[in-house]
Amino acid sequence: MKLSDFKALTFDCYGTLIDWESGMVEALKPLTSKVGTELTRDQILEAHARHESSQQLQTPAKRYSELLAIVYRRLAEEWGVSVPWEECVAYGNSVPDWPAFHDSAGALQYLKKHYKLVILSNVDNQSFAASNRKLQVEFDAVYTAEDIGSYKPSDRNFEYMLAKLETLGIAKNEILHTAESMFHDHQPANRHGLASCWIYRRFDQEGFGATMNPGEMPKYDFRFNSMADLAKAHQEELRG
Repeated sequence: MKLSDFKALTFDCYGTLIDWESGMVEALKPLTSKVGTELTRDQILEAHARHESSQQLQTPAKRYSELLAIVYRRLAEEWGVSVPWEECVAYGNSVPDWPAFHDSAGALQYLKKHYKLVILSNVDNQSFAASNRKLQVEFDAVYTAEDIGSYKPSDRNFEYMLAKLETLGIAKNEILHTAESMFHDHQPANRHGLASCWIYRRFDQEGFGATMNPGEMPKYDFRFNSMADLAKAHQEELRG
């Protein structure tokens, strides 16, 4: 199997292209600064993952920015801090401030010359529009949780994407699903028979950070520690 075997790259956005963990930790400071005991970065991210995943199961049709406001409230309750609702809403509206990884835009601009680029993300459309500006590339299709009415790792999201890509003339065997999260992306990609590429952004850290532990690790077909490494591997492959 080669990178050049595929016609489309379907991307998770947050954690793969956008540095959501740094964005979260920064936007959570009004809350974490009020917690009595000092929390490590991973303690913050892992608690966030638990509440986010639980809320996505309970309210799958809720817009991501609104869901994040509830996550903020649940975190405040867990950590014994009283917060006004307006502060929760402000956190929900912080997604546009989350930074892109430094290599995302350049790698996407290179890959755009060789593939259809597609987003499959657990986000609302308004938040993604702001993130898209940071990525500096026009995607050929964008499928969000707001469009679909559920959140990954739900099979509904992958079924929707595959059905829509078929209308664009892209078959399942022409797709390489490219993502960081084992829980949100690689497990369901395995279930749907999709080839996948792991962008292992947390290669130098332990645990799963802002995503849930997937339990048994899914399989994947390619692994790179960054988008830049993926683009470089494609260049080298073409040079033969």
